[in-house]
Amino acid sequence: MPDFTATGGTRPFRFGVVAPLTNDLPTWREQVRRIADGGYSTLLMPDVPQWQPAPGPALAVAATLADLRVGTWVYASPLRPAWSTAWEAHSLSVLTDGRFEMGIGTGRPGIEDELRELGLPVLASSERLARVRETVAALRDLDGPGLHTPVVMAVRGPKAQALAGELADTVTFALLPGQPRVEVARLVRDFRTIRDVELALHVPVIGDTVAPFMAPPDTDPAALRAADSLAILPDDPAAATEEIQRRREQMGFSYFVIGADLADTLAPVVAELAAH
Repeated sequence: MPDFTATGGTRPFRFGVVAPLTNDLPTWREQVRRIADGGYSTLLMPDVPQWQPAPGPALAVAATLADLRVGTWVYASPLRPAWSTAWEAHSLSVLTDGRFEMGIGTGRPGIEDELRELGLPVLASSERLARVRETVAALRDLDGPGLHTPVVMAVRGPKAQALAGELADTVTFALLPGQPRVEVARLVRDFRTIRDVELALHVPVIGDTVAPFMAPPDTDPAALRAADSLAILPDDPAAATEEIQRRREQMGFSYFVIGADLADTLAPVVAELAAH
C-alpha cells in the first residue's frame, strides 16, 4: 500500500502504467498480468469516450487479473456528473478492497470539441474545477469514516493547484512536453509552499519511443532532450535509474507513470527501484 503521508524525500518509488484496452481482450489481459509481474504498482486507464471501454468496468476487470492497484489517469470532470463519478470511484474502492485511486482533472486540451460532439455543455474552467471539488466531496461522503479512496489530481494553473493542495493525496502537473526542467522545478517549489503531497510525473517518452496516447504522435524525442524536459527518460537502464533518483532527490517526484508500450523497457529499472 503506498504511503500518502510521508514527506517528499522519504516517499518510496511507485510506478504506474497507462494501459488502455485498444487491442483484443485476451492480449490486454496478458498485458495486465505482465505489468503486474514487472513490479509496477498501478494499472491506469484514460477517460476517452467512444475510443475504448469505460475506465470503471475495465479497471474492475483488471483488478481481478492481478494483485496491483488500479486507477484512472484521469477522469475528465466535464464528462459526467460529480455524484456519478464519486459513486463509481467509491464502488471501485469497495470492489477492489481499497486498491483503487481516483485520478481526476478538468479535461485535456481540446476537450471542448469532444463535449460538443457528445451533446454535453462546454463548461468554463471555473465550473470544471468546481465539479472536481464536488466530486471529491461526494466521494468522501460515500467513503465515510472507514474508507479513504486516494485522490490524484491533474493540475495546471494556480487555482487548480490550490484546490489540489486542499484535497489531493497525489498531484501530477499537466506539463507541456517541452517544458524545461528548471521551469518544472520552480512549479514544484511553489506548490510545496501549499502542501507536501506525493508528486507524480507523466513520462510519455523513453529513448526514442513515444507511447501512444501519452503524447502527440509528432512528439520529437530529440527536441525533448535538447530542452532538458522531464517528459523523457533514457532507454539505458542505468541512466534511467540515475535520472529517476535525481528527480526524486531534487524535486520530490516519487510516482512515475508511463505508457504500456514502454513497460518492458523500464521493467529492469522498476525492479531495482520499486522497493526504495
